[in-house]
Amino acid sequence: MDIRSLTAAQNYAGARPATQADPDHAGLAQGLQSSFRDFAATLKHSEHVAQSAMVGQADPHALVQALAQTELAVETAVIVRNKVVEAYQEILRMPV
Repeated sequence: MDIRSLTAAQNYAGARPATQADPDHAGLAQGLQSSFRDFAATLKHSEHVAQSAMVGQADPHALVQALAQTELAVETAVIVRNKVVEAYQEILRMPV
């Protein structure tokens, strides 16, 4: 038996557990759901602060801070969307 094939078989056996699913890991879907919930909560909070500021119940500083958080959240969402579209376009360009 060739020593290279024996070494390759041993390396494969050692790396095999890394390819198995981890039941404790939340996964990509859970992470995306959490991100979407956080994004929606940020928008709702900013809307609430803006409405309070319109009727004079909120501090102008709190309004500016809420608007800055919303701007950052929307910019982040746009950047993520652009990356997803770029990845999709890259997949479409791949030869079959």
